[in-house]
Amino acid sequence: MAKKSPSVRRAALAASAVAVLGLVTACGSDDGSTASSPQTLSGTAAPATGDHGTDTASASASASAGGTAAGDSTATATTDAPTSTGTAKGGATPGGGSGGGRCHTSELRATVGRNNPGAGQENFPVVLTNTSSRTCTVRGYPGAAFVDGSGKQLGPDPKRTPGTPATVTLKPGRSAWAGLTFSNPEVSGARTATAASLLVTPPDERASLTVTWKGGQVPVSGNASSVRLTVFSAGTGA
Repeated sequence: MAKKSPSVRRAALAASAVAVLGLVTACGSDDGSTASSPQTLSGTAAPATGDHGTDTASASASASAGGTAAGDSTATATTDAPTSTGTAKGGATPGGGSGGGRCHTSELRATVGRNNPGAGQENFPVVLTNTSSRTCTVRGYPGAAFVDGSGKQLGPDPKRTPGTPATVTLKPGRSAWAGLTFSNPEVSGARTATAASLLVTPPDERASLTVTWKGGQVPVSGNASSVRLTVFSAGTGA
């Protein structure tokens, strides 16, 4: 057999190397195709889409309901619904019948009765009178604050004297009263201020009624300066 020249041998070796490289490249391509098949993610995409769809539905529900805040408002509306319904029925009762529901600020007039001092205490009845044509109710404590001529509050908020709230039913023209008490500043040594008015807020209401204050100096800070309120009772406290 004739010997091959070195150049021919090198050419043959190069050809063999190319052939082997071709096989390696083809196998790598096959492995790539096999590995890329799951990357289609047809099975994985479905749950992801489903989750996204659920989020979208939740977002739509939240948008319809106004989100979390609206959910809270809905709960509040549900709580207040019986009261609102009672108010509506009360207004619709033929001949101005008994009606129902709590008294709203717009249906009431506030006054402060005469002082009934005793044992170093000043005691004033805060009176709410039903000025509407329906029967309504008050229950619990009033809100109250002394203010000066510019409307600035004098002293801290009054404290509540422990008591058992009872529902007081007010027919048109009837009243309920709560006690407003504080130690006489001359006895307690509390610092005082001159109040122009007393703001009175009916139970469960936000709007206040303004009453001209004629009860003299009120305590605003210092020893025993707390103003206290009692729960509402039927009558005027006179």
